[in-house]
Amino acid sequence: MKNVLVTGGAGYIGSHACKALKLAGYNPVTFDNLITGWADAVRFGPFEQGDILDAARLDDVFARWQPVAVMHFAALSQVGEAMQEPGRYWRSNLVASLTLIEAAVRAGCLNFVFSSTCAVYGDRDGVVIDENTAQAPINAYGASKRAIEDVLRNFGHAYGLRSIIFRYFNVAGADPTGELSERHLPETHLIPILLEVAKGQRDHVKIFGSDYATPDGTCIRDYIHVADLVDAHLLGLRWLEDGRGSNVFCLGSGHGYSVRQVVEEARNIVGHPIPVVMADRRLGDAASLVCGSQHALQELGWAPQRSLLPIMIEDAWRAMR
Repeated sequence: MKNVLVTGGAGYIGSHACKALKLAGYNPVTFDNLITGWADAVRFGPFEQGDILDAARLDDVFARWQPVAVMHFAALSQVGEAMQEPGRYWRSNLVASLTLIEAAVRAGCLNFVFSSTCAVYGDRDGVVIDENTAQAPINAYGASKRAIEDVLRNFGHAYGLRSIIFRYFNVAGADPTGELSERHLPETHLIPILLEVAKGQRDHVKIFGSDYATPDGTCIRDYIHVADLVDAHLLGLRWLEDGRGSNVFCLGSGHGYSVRQVVEEARNIVGHPIPVVMADRRLGDAASLVCGSQHALQELGWAPQRSLLPIMIEDAWRAMR
C-alpha cells in the first residue's frame, strides 16, 4: 500500500481521514504530538509521535516511510486563543508548517494536501465565499493559515511542490458507523457542547453575542460533515497522484445556520431543553461565514452528501453515545 503521512492524524478530522485512507487502500502514517490528539484514535495505520517543529524527527519519518503524499491537519485553531496568544499561533501553525514543507521537499515528497480555513477571508456577511473572494483575516488563526498557503505556492514555484488547499469552516458530525467521534479537551465546538449538555455533562451552553448583524443576532456558519470533508481530501490526493497541478478549493454547503438555529435543531433531535446562557461576543469572531463549493464540484466531482444539520447532529449524537 502507498504510505500517506497524516499530520494531526490523532485528532478529530485527521483520524477520520486516516480511516478513509485505509478504506481506499492507502497506509496512513499518523504523525502527532498528542497535545490535542488522542492515541486511541490511531487505529488505521502506524503511529509516529512527534512535533512538526522537529525537523530531524520529520526527516527520520520521511526516510523510513517514504510517503507518496502529505495530508497536513496539525494546527491550533481556536479563535479566542489566537486573539490572546498570536505568537503561539504563528509559531505552531506557520513556523511548524514551514518546517514540515521543507522536510517534505528534502525527502522528494512533492504531493501536499493542506487543511486551510475560510477564516482567511475574515468577516464576509451576506456573501457566499468562493476561491476568488478577497482575503482579510481578522485573527492570527486565519492569518497564519493564509501565510501557509503562500509558502506552498512559493515552494511550488521553487521546487515543484504540488499542493491542494482546502478552505472550509465549521466541521461537524462524526463517522456514521460511530467508530470515531469528535473530541477536544477542552471542548469548544458548538454541536458537541450541546450534546454534552444533553448528556448531563454540562449545565448549559453559552452563546457568545446576540447583537450581530444577522437575522437572529447570533453568528452564522456553514457546517460541513467530517465524512464529506475527508472524501474531498481523498479526491485531492488522487488529483495530485494523477499529475495534475496545484489548486485551491472551498468546501461548504453554501448554506449557513445561526447559533440559535443549531441549538433548536439539537433540542429537537435529542429531546432535551439544552439551557442557554447569553455571553459577550468573543474577539475575532466573524458575523457570518458561508462557503460555496462549485469549483470543487466542477473539478473534483465533489459535493457534500451528509452536510445537512439534522444528519450532522444525529451522527455526532450516535457516536457520543
